[in-house]
Amino acid sequence: MLVSEPVEVKNELAALISAAQGGDRAAFGALYERYARMIHGVLLAHVSFCDAEDLVQDVFMRAMQQLGSLRDPAALGSWLASIARRSAADLHRKSKPVREARDRAGGLRPEQDGSMVLAELQRLPKAYRETLALRLVEGMTGPEIAERTGLSPDSVRVNLCRGMKLLREALGGPGRK
Repeated sequence: MLVSEPVEVKNELAALISAAQGGDRAAFGALYERYARMIHGVLLAHVSFCDAEDLVQDVFMRAMQQLGSLRDPAALGSWLASIARRSAADLHRKSKPVREARDRAGGLRPEQDGSMVLAELQRLPKAYRETLALRLVEGMTGPEIAERTGLSPDSVRVNLCRGMKLLREALGGPGRK
């Protein structure tokens, strides 16, 4: 279900998209500024931090090339997120032999709590990963997540609540240090 945004935001977004489709780099830069954190969070739900950093740029390069195919300005967030998910899937397909070899050799253990939390977050059901990454890593609020992704505020709230419960359980409960 798409979230209903204020008319001014819809008009501003539609104007930016139209200008960017016409080749206005500054307009595309404004879209980048608005959505880069969201894309980073979506990617973190699927790939390592370092890979996410690299893929953000790739996602926006693909988006710039394909922006002419976007028909509904209100769908920009979900359209960008789908490009990010495909980019993550492409990375997994390309790097699978390397990961499998590393896993057979004993794998790499995360030394920092942040790496461990991110690894556990990536093991959660798909429905919760992206929303939690946007909240916990990117620091986005529930309404920001809803507006950028096109999810309803209620869906975001449920995903955050259920996802946090599962993440706490995976990390050993609320009292874990």
